[in-house]
Amino acid sequence: MLISANARRIPAAERSNVMTEHKHAALKKEAVKPRPKTRTGEAPDSGAAIGSTTIHQEGGIEMASEETTGSGTTGAWSESVGTAGTTVKEGVVSSLKGINEIEAEIVSLVRNTVSNTLRATGSVAGEAVTVTRDVVKGAIQATEEVGTGLILSTKSVAKGVIMGVSDVGGDVISVAGQTVKGAVKGAADVGADVAMVARRAVDGVIEATKEIGGNAEEVAKVAVTGAIDAAATIGNTAVKAVKDMLVGVVEGVKEVANTALPKVKSA
Repeated sequence: MLISANARRIPAAERSNVMTEHKHAALKKEAVKPRPKTRTGEAPDSGAAIGSTTIHQEGGIEMASEETTGSGTTGAWSESVGTAGTTVKEGVVSSLKGINEIEAEIVSLVRNTVSNTLRATGSVAGEAVTVTRDVVKGAIQATEEVGTGLILSTKSVAKGVIMGVSDVGGDVISVAGQTVKGAVKGAADVGADVAMVARRAVDGVIEATKEIGGNAEEVAKVAVTGAIDAAATIGNTAVKAVKDMLVGVVEGVKEVANTALPKVKSA
């Protein structure tokens, strides 16, 4: 390589010092770069890195290094919560489907039992009330043996009774009142929630009547009256609880609240 005569050769030691000064200036400039400020007591952004800059000497040259620690737990926590929520959701859906299947099986069982029994007796009018009593008692005894399920099964049993009687041309209205009475008395005998059982029974007979195309208004009146009459044999507390519960049930059924439930007298 040719070198100009006027060019001055820079000694190696001087070149080294110049390079060192340039590196030192660049590193110091990087080290003093302003960082985002946070208010006192305020945690840094969960998604941002938390870092610090230190300066140390290496081979006679000050070097700047930055230590960074990031928070990577937020994503994992969200994922674990999502997994737990999904597991619970799937379990609840499965359980609810199972409950619906159980209720449908009870309706079918009771319906077939009532209709087949009444056909076998040959006297639908005379035996309908008796068969209804037996069926309701059997259902209550079943829940008593298991220790649970009375409130859950009451609606299905009541619905099955009405449908079974309807299948053989029986008097649905009178059976509706008898069904609800039997359910309320049975609930009191086993120490169950009388008001809740009354509501479930009334729901069952009304729902069944609508499905078979019967007179839902008339059935609702008889069912509510039957529930209150049965509660009256238990005590005043039961009567009040049943009335309070059934006021909400009969809403939407035309004139039931006015005809079946006692009117409040104005002072």
